Amino acid sequence: MMQTFWAHLTEIAVAAAAVLFVAVIGGLTTNTGPWYKNLRFPAAKPPDWAFGPGWALIFALIATAGVIAWNDAPDAATRSALLALFAINAVFNLAWSPLYFTLRRPDWALIELVPFWLSVLALILFCSGFSPRAAWLLSPYLAWVSFAGWLNWRVVRLNAPFGRRVA
Repeated sequence: MMQTFWAHLTEIAVAAAAVLFVAVIGGLTTNTGPWYKNLRFPAAKPPDWAFGPGWALIFALIATAGVIAWNDAPDAATRSALLALFAINAVFNLAWSPLYFTLRRPDWALIELVPFWLSVLALILFCSGFSPRAAWLLSPYLAWVSFAGWLNWRVVRLNAPFGRRVA
C-alpha cells in the first residue's frame, strides 16, 4: 500500500515538473512589450491577463491526463510511446513562443502551429485507445491550441509582412 502511494506521488511529481518546465520556458520567452502591444488583434482576442490562468488550467489538465494515461497504459511499450508523444508535443509547445515573441515572427509561429496542433491530436487519439479519461482531459488543450491558431492566423493577416527590421 505504501509503495503504491510513493509510486503515484512520483508519477504526479514527474508530470508536474514536466509541465512546469514547459510553462516556465514558455513564460520566459513571452514578451508582451511594445512590439507585441503595437500589433493589431482581432476583437475576439482575450485580454492579456487571461492567458496565464488559461495556460495554468491547460497545463494542470495535461499533467493529470499524463498520470491517468500512464496508469491506464496496458504495458511498457504503450508507456514508452506515451512518453515519446508527450515529449514531441513539449518540443512543439516550447518552439511556438520564441518564434512568435522572441523572433517576432507570428508567420513562422503559425507554420509551427500545424505540427504543434497535430501533436496534441496525436496524444488524444493515442490515449483514446486505452485511456478515454486522459483523452477527454486533453481535449481542452486541443481547443485552446485551435483557438490560438485562429488568433495567430488573424494576427498574421492583420499585421503582415513580418521580418522587416524595426529600429
